[in-house]
Amino acid sequence: MPCRILLVLMLLALPSLSHGQGLPLERIKLPPGFTISVYAQVPEARSLALGPEGIVFVGSRRGGGTVSALVPRAGGSAEVVNVARGLNAPNGVAFRDGALYVAEIGRILRYDDIAARLRNPPRPTLVTNRYPDDGHHGWKFIAFGPDGKLYVPVGAPCNVCEPDPQRYALISRIDPDGGGYEVFARGVRNSVGFDWDPRTGELWFNEHGRDLLGDDLPSDELNHAPKAGLHFGFPYCHQGDSPDPEFGGKRACSEFTAPALKQGGHVAPNGLRFYTGTMFPNEYRNRIFIAQHGSWNRSKKSGYRIMTVSLKDNKVDKYEVFAQGWLENERNWGRPVDVLVMPDGALLVSDDQAGVVYRIAYSR
Repeated sequence: MPCRILLVLMLLALPSLSHGQGLPLERIKLPPGFTISVYAQVPEARSLALGPEGIVFVGSRRGGGTVSALVPRAGGSAEVVNVARGLNAPNGVAFRDGALYVAEIGRILRYDDIAARLRNPPRPTLVTNRYPDDGHHGWKFIAFGPDGKLYVPVGAPCNVCEPDPQRYALISRIDPDGGGYEVFARGVRNSVGFDWDPRTGELWFNEHGRDLLGDDLPSDELNHAPKAGLHFGFPYCHQGDSPDPEFGGKRACSEFTAPALKQGGHVAPNGLRFYTGTMFPNEYRNRIFIAQHGSWNRSKKSGYRIMTVSLKDNKVDKYEVFAQGWLENERNWGRPVDVLVMPDGALLVSDDQAGVVYRIAYSR
């Protein structure tokens, strides 16, 4: 049998991987004492948000525009309940004061008293529709900050361009009712994950670098925004030290805030959370966990893993692999998207390729 036909047949024999069944979890390498299991099967599982009583809300980007709720069951798994369908790339989810906030590409919706109405969801309330409806980098990660504001990023509507700085390539924040819009950070090409240091209340966020400058340039970034009003360089400067070939002559790299960490070329860092649980060993307390979704156009693939970042004196001290194995011999069977610390200290990881949410636990 010709090799090409054999390869096609092998690929066709793997449909269960897209539905969370038969996943080779034994290939995931974790530090000693850690285990990984499938918590729930959720097609196109993307952003995660924690609600009351351990309920987790899961956004999606493609498919039927579905938002799901994961209701915990005994034994380390969850029941999946669909609470919304037919939305426009509802990637972002956040929970506050009994309400589920969902970010579509151009607007934010709110589902009130959602935990009591999972099986009969209310009609959503429009929070705001002020955001651009561009599909390019239009999907959003959202989260409430310690200031009570909802933080909403808007990616650049391009690979690299010079868009309106009041509308694109930024992280904004709004009041829970949709008012009080302001730009918190500028020069951010595309951020799909951020969190606040529980010790300082300061924002840390991932950023995807531009494409088409080669395998390693520019690096994707971990950025630190201790205050509002900082500019992180896009489109003029990448990774803090590399002027853009087209726009770099307009402004010097020294004008902008440099990244706290260069994560590597095209690793596509998405979800980011500080670990605040007590299940993991003490050295993981307050570490940043980052889900690297993985490259799509690199000649040799990169990412497809979970990394940790340790901070010392508000600077990056260590950058280490925590979980890997979704990529083997240039073939990937999963792509981590988001991470979430559960009340019991376990770490959930969403995977939009395998269509699952994993649970990573530790046992002494």
